[in-house]
Amino acid sequence: MNAILRELAKTAIVPVIVIEQEEDALWLGKALCEGGLPCAEVTFRTKAAAEAIRILSENYPQMLIGAGTVLTRDQVDEAIAVGARFIVSPGLNPDIVKYCQEKGIVMIPGCANASDIEQALALRITAVKFFPAELLGGLPMIKALAAPYTNVRFMPTGGLNIENVKSYLAYDRIFACGGSWIADQKLIADKQYDEIVRRSRQSAELVKQYR
Repeated sequence: MNAILRELAKTAIVPVIVIEQEEDALWLGKALCEGGLPCAEVTFRTKAAAEAIRILSENYPQMLIGAGTVLTRDQVDEAIAVGARFIVSPGLNPDIVKYCQEKGIVMIPGCANASDIEQALALRITAVKFFPAELLGGLPMIKALAAPYTNVRFMPTGGLNIENVKSYLAYDRIFACGGSWIADQKLIADKQYDEIVRRSRQSAELVKQYR
């Protein structure tokens, strides 16, 4: 794995966050760092996403900040311009993968089945997002896919929580887990700083136990 993927594997749990108001980025980054999870995938589902990534990248250089739900070349360019260090997509679009490769930024495409994985391998991608994880069969499905594709590692996202993430972390073919439970939209909207710190710390402790 390259350096960015190694950093993700070290953190092991990646908070997936949706930021509606860019001013929330500053305190949210502080909360994640205080809780021991200096990492975030900021989804490009809102108008505030790009500015939030810029704020996080500039104010918390110790954090590993990525852009999620990236669907277009313009979004790739925008994410890179504001400091994103990796790109995540819900599916596998060969054009977007190749564009990220041209730009020299790590791309983690979403894969849901064997055909997706073979397409990823054809593009020289061996670290993939498994999405939506729980709806697709969860850990048993990942293990089934991992068996024939021995050099592929997975980042399950979708339906993970503080309880079921334990079994995912314990499986060595999973390099990281993406989760929105750490800082969900309601917690952010209500500015629940202490609760996000608590959930971050709780998640970071699980990484120590299972990694």
